[in-house]
Amino acid sequence: MATVSLTENSTMREVLEAYPSAQRALMRKYHIGGCSSCGFAPEEQLGVVLARHNVSDVGDVLSHIADAHEQEQNIRISPKALAEALKSAAPPRLIDVREPFEQDICKLEGARSADEKLVQEIFSSWPKDTLIVTYCHHGMRSMEAASYLIGHGYTNVRSLDGGIDAWAEQMDSKMERY
Repeated sequence: MATVSLTENSTMREVLEAYPSAQRALMRKYHIGGCSSCGFAPEEQLGVVLARHNVSDVGDVLSHIADAHEQEQNIRISPKALAEALKSAAPPRLIDVREPFEQDICKLEGARSADEKLVQEIFSSWPKDTLIVTYCHHGMRSMEAASYLIGHGYTNVRSLDGGIDAWAEQMDSKMERY
């Protein structure tokens, strides 16, 4: 949780430092921060950004950001927990959301690249309760991908905390790192 008390006078930098998932939360509920027309500068105050988007209840926004942060903590899966899940009778489906050149360096066995064909397959034939683990280099893009799938009704999605870099560090010291 946040170690600072956020208010309408807090800068967006302070908001994002306290809650790294705040931008995703703001985008999902208020359409703030996802593109150039709804973006913000790090030094802008939260109240100014909200006013520009006709959002008046700062308390509701801060509550939503805190709730979203807590929910994202539940989406994360540690490398150790993923390793255990991969040994189970029903292992997760792994989705690699990195660029092809990154995948050429290293990847998890059985992972599929998140391309348009896979996305169409997921939406057309995967049950909504399919255990899916997304991963990237450090865990940021994979959190975006996991949030996207959850937003489309998938109920059992996780993001590899720390990405493949954390996997290499904690689970596979022979894996090439970049």
